[in-house]
Amino acid sequence: MLALIPEPIALETIEALAKEYGYWAVFLGISLENAGIPLPGETITLVGGFLAGSGELSYGGVLGTAVSGAILGDNVGYWLGRWGGWPLLLRLGKLFRIGEDKLESAREQFSNNAGKAVFWGRFVALLRIFAGPMAGLTEMPYGKFLAYNAAGAAVWAGVTVTAAYFCGRLVSLDTLMKWASQFTWVMLLIISVVVGISLWLENRKKSTPLG
Repeated sequence: MLALIPEPIALETIEALAKEYGYWAVFLGISLENAGIPLPGETITLVGGFLAGSGELSYGGVLGTAVSGAILGDNVGYWLGRWGGWPLLLRLGKLFRIGEDKLESAREQFSNNAGKAVFWGRFVALLRIFAGPMAGLTEMPYGKFLAYNAAGAAVWAGVTVTAAYFCGRLVSLDTLMKWASQFTWVMLLIISVVVGISLWLENRKKSTPLG
């Protein structure tokens, strides 16, 4: 879940930004990340939820800005991908030191099932950054994209902000970040299993002769 960025930003810096700019930090951080810019948007969102749990921000404010930022960012990414195509994505990858092989891998994962990639991709750093541009690049129907995008944003933000909110009352911010990192691998494993089973069922259905 933690964002893939070229140069790690210190947690103390992110916490200071969240305290200084509050909901704007959450909104801009996650919207820019979802638009295709490798920023630690999710970390900022977690810090926002943590600050809500400690009483410095409101739970509803952080949740609302996280959802709206995620939806807006992915929409911007969609149209960037639709208009700029693969060359634009490659240029962005070079700019942020993300190799073409990783972009190819993300495109392959996306192409297998666009709807699931948009929805579940929010829980995986590389897909969260490039799901919007990939959807536009592959000309996924905008209405379908918008539905999966909004649903995924609501689920992701609900899980992320709520978990950080309650943890903010119980543990330190460093501990929360360690738990979030571990949760990343759990979610990646779950998503891989779900996608694998779905593909297996589809292939089995296609290979089964009609009786």
